[in-house]
Amino acid sequence: MSFERNTSAGYLIHHVARLFFEGLRKRIEPLGIVPGQFPALLALWQQDGQTQKELVEKLDIEQATMANTLNRMERDGLVVRKDHPTDGRAKIVYLTEKARSIREEAYTAAASVNDMALVDLSSEEREQFIGFMQRIIRTYPKS
Repeated sequence: MSFERNTSAGYLIHHVARLFFEGLRKRIEPLGIVPGQFPALLALWQQDGQTQKELVEKLDIEQATMANTLNRMERDGLVVRKDHPTDGRAKIVYLTEKARSIREEAYTAAASVNDMALVDLSSEEREQFIGFMQRIIRTYPKS
């Protein structure tokens, strides 16, 4: 059996993800954030005041990864955690003014990475590409 990386969906997706990651990193680093924080920020910009468990479920990442990410975000002054009003074990994660103030610049940075990466695709091809990725994510078997 032979394996050709240039026709492997997994290899190509990984390669594209690395390109997007690096492009995003370069553009958001001046804002004081890193790509690993970006999904949590997107979720909190959409709905501020969520528990760590809610973020884990929304972002489909490991609990330990989210805990580490939130620790770094708190250290960097992007979020604060406050006691949950009814669950003594839970904390609610809120954006700081610093995080709220960089939202538009971060959105612009992400949009510019998308535009740069997809510049060679027509509008129809972009829609198809996004649709294919959404379908793969939606139908990929969960372990």
